[in-house]
Amino acid sequence: MKKSLVLAMAMALGVSATAFAANPFSDLPAGHWAYASVAKLATAGVIDGYPDGTFKGDKTMTRYEMAQIVAKALAKGAINSDDKLIGEFADELDNLGVRVSKLEKQADNVKITGNFRLHYANTKIKNNYDDDRTEYKGNFRSRLFFTGEIDDNWKYVGMLQNDQVIAQNGMDDNKTGSSVTKFQRAYLEGKFGDNLTITGGRFGTFIADGNVYDDRVDAIKAEIGKNIKFTAEYGKMANKDVVCNCKEHMDDMESLADKYYRLGLGGKFGNFSLETNYVKAQSVKAMDMGYTDDKIWTIGADYTAGAFNAGLTYLKGDNEVIEKRDYSQNGWVAKLGYGEAKSDKPGSFGIYTKYYDQGASTVISHTMSGAYDYFGAQGFKGYMVGANCAIFKNMVAALEYYDLKGKEDNEDKARTIWTELMVTF
Repeated sequence: MKKSLVLAMAMALGVSATAFAANPFSDLPAGHWAYASVAKLATAGVIDGYPDGTFKGDKTMTRYEMAQIVAKALAKGAINSDDKLIGEFADELDNLGVRVSKLEKQADNVKITGNFRLHYANTKIKNNYDDDRTEYKGNFRSRLFFTGEIDDNWKYVGMLQNDQVIAQNGMDDNKTGSSVTKFQRAYLEGKFGDNLTITGGRFGTFIADGNVYDDRVDAIKAEIGKNIKFTAEYGKMANKDVVCNCKEHMDDMESLADKYYRLGLGGKFGNFSLETNYVKAQSVKAMDMGYTDDKIWTIGADYTAGAFNAGLTYLKGDNEVIEKRDYSQNGWVAKLGYGEAKSDKPGSFGIYTKYYDQGASTVISHTMSGAYDYFGAQGFKGYMVGANCAIFKNMVAALEYYDLKGKEDNEDKARTIWTELMVTF
């Protein structure tokens, strides 16, 4: 035990280092600097000796032994509930049955984390009208996440995002240097027992491995179960990410769809994960679907063994605009990957590839960084390859290449090189 800690605890119990107290330990001489303090703490029940009647003051304590002392000191008032020792030994104290989580949350109720992304994409577009062109876009994106613990079961999460365009041309003519800052997440999440989680507000949702939707929604979601989980969502598919609020771009501020609901069922079985979804979205504005309703069914399977991962997803859509054009409304996506860049492990890396064959009615806001939306109502197919690496702690670089073409017209092509540097803190 450190000298400063012994003195602090003893003084909190109302005794100086020179005060008299009976010697409870055979190996603690009366002239030792900690004699009076250790004796007082022993009398108060804060510290105990070994079964042979010794204190062994020169022996290094285990974390568990130290946690026992901290727990008794807290109960006796020798330390305060906001003492740093409470946070340092929180896990051990919980194992001892000492309820300190509430005290920790009072001392540090709101946590702030964030990330910074430098992103650049270059896309070469070609179609059967001989309209060949190159589009590029680079931007800085900063995000700050605010997590406030309300009680043991509920928390609030907010996310403030700033986007700045640093280089751009093409169809979207937002000016270089334009910037916008907005709250992009603001929701409550609560747990009821071990099997039910409720989320409400503006949050991100991820449907069918991101092949249907990977964006924010204004909704309420319920997740029930542990190994096998049932998910139900209802709300509105929220605004797109834009970096220009000027009048000529107000159409870009429209939501991706109006009201929607989703039912999902999934589970993990050994190395396999299975998931099925049904989504119905009203007035879909993506993929030239004419502001009509869209229904999507999906079923997917993932297999993970060590660093290896493989997956296959089947999708089926139902949209009247696509049906009238006699375009395919089915789709499938296959993926393979090895490893993963982990921000806390410099040198860790991952490589991955995917093949897409998706009708327009099977996607609303895809997770990919390729120019899939260029193909509109005909849908798209093609492949991507990518790699990422943690070059330093909390700094991950990624490079991806997409080669996509129209599902109905193979002369329409879009090849994208996408790069990213992500710094987390």
